[in-house]
Amino acid sequence: MTQTRETILAALDKLALPDGGTLVSRDLVRAVSITGGKVSFVIEAPSAEMAQQLGPVRDAAEALVNGLDGVESATVALTAHGPAAKQPQQRRPAQAEGDPPSLRIGGHPKPQQGSMKPASVQRILAVGSGKGGVGKSTVSSNLAVALARAGRKVGLLDADIYGPSQPRMMGVNTRPASPDGKTILPLHSHGVTLMSLGFMLPEDQAVVWRGAMLMGALQQMLMQVEWGDLDVLIVDLPPGTGDVAMTLCQKSEVTGAIVVSTPQDVALLDAKKAINMFQTLKAPILGLIENMSVFCCPNCGHEEHIFGHGGVKAEAERLAIPFLGALPISLETRVAGDAGVPVAAGTGPMAEAYTGLAARFIEGGMA
Repeated sequence: MTQTRETILAALDKLALPDGGTLVSRDLVRAVSITGGKVSFVIEAPSAEMAQQLGPVRDAAEALVNGLDGVESATVALTAHGPAAKQPQQRRPAQAEGDPPSLRIGGHPKPQQGSMKPASVQRILAVGSGKGGVGKSTVSSNLAVALARAGRKVGLLDADIYGPSQPRMMGVNTRPASPDGKTILPLHSHGVTLMSLGFMLPEDQAVVWRGAMLMGALQQMLMQVEWGDLDVLIVDLPPGTGDVAMTLCQKSEVTGAIVVSTPQDVALLDAKKAINMFQTLKAPILGLIENMSVFCCPNCGHEEHIFGHGGVKAEAERLAIPFLGALPISLETRVAGDAGVPVAAGTGPMAEAYTGLAARFIEGGMA
């Protein structure tokens, strides 16, 4: 028997919740994906507190769907719609083991002479955009995971210093260790080596820094992190054309840049500025990605071009820049990113889209 979204939901509607109702009657099931015999979906609780209580329900739901005819495997993610409850902050001792006082991100270190490209990293790919909110960080994290799943040794540097989002998207919130106060040991998640300023600060603390401190942070995260041998380091840049992007392109021997934009005219106007910046800084532009290209209704299959359509591809053709592909708006992608498990780490149409994007990079010698 071939399962459908409706038969999966019908089965889940028989699974009672501890406080009444079912996953379906309480509208907690999201992003049902069926690819052959592989089924995946997300249980999205209304709060972090409820999500903690639903662990056994997630396990039961996964076992239930695994037992259905024609299902080879079932993957169920559990996330919360609201933010997690804040835990009391513990003040760190000034010289705690693994966190000596000299390990401070964003100071004023001696300017790096020569290249800021880590010797053990073969290629550096910069992912930029002209404005925020176009999905640049989402593309960065999912491309990194897709490349790692394809067998590449991948690093991901969250250089969006004012708004670091990779700790949440990659599901990591641990402070990196430092054995000597100078070397920073990166973190790892989903096969990717990670570094972000977000690991060093509370999630809700603003970064109120001027240019010199930004440059110090970028220099430290490039040169003091033990990246190890990497085929490619993906750098998630801040939006716009400011200090971080300029320094990266001028000092770190960037292999190439990827520009992400939505098809919306306003976003495309700003994307053109990012393109111009990379051209001015002599950073090769590997291609453009049109994100949020189309919304496909999961119930009826109707496609709606909410932000317009085709604008990025047309601009790529006009500028003779490769068009790397169009990615749809996807609830699955949003829920997966909020849950710390990038959609590229699973199965389904969006995972396949990023797998295809990663294959293009590998085949083209870009990663």
